[in-house]
Amino acid sequence: QLQLVESGGGLVQPGGSLRLSCAASGVTLDYYAIGWFRQAPGKEREGVSCISSTGNIDYADSVKGRFTISRDNAKNTAYLQMNNLKPEDTAIYYCAAGCGFPDYWGQGTQVTVSS
Repeated sequence: QLQLVESGGGLVQPGGSLRLSCAASGVTLDYYAIGWFRQAPGKEREGVSCISSTGNIDYADSVKGRFTISRDNAKNTAYLQMNNLKPEDTAIYYCAAGCGFPDYWGQGTQVTVSS
């Protein structure tokens, strides 16, 4: 069974950067799209970015130009580089196998953007 583990979250000042990692085990990620989602307190979970198995990429409008999604199939890992972070980016970030209706989810990593 596929297991996903996120890491790289933390506390950062506005304008700062973080890189989230999503490490998979149990099954190869090669044939899965990988999605990054986030959920802020009191809000619904929202999609942030998606990278397909063939490398097609989408971003939510709110993060375009600031976030970059990537994947390294050799390492069975996906990444989310987040630059110019804003307080409104504060949320728990989750990776998932699949972007529309994911089959598998990680446990999440907290990202807090605050001065």
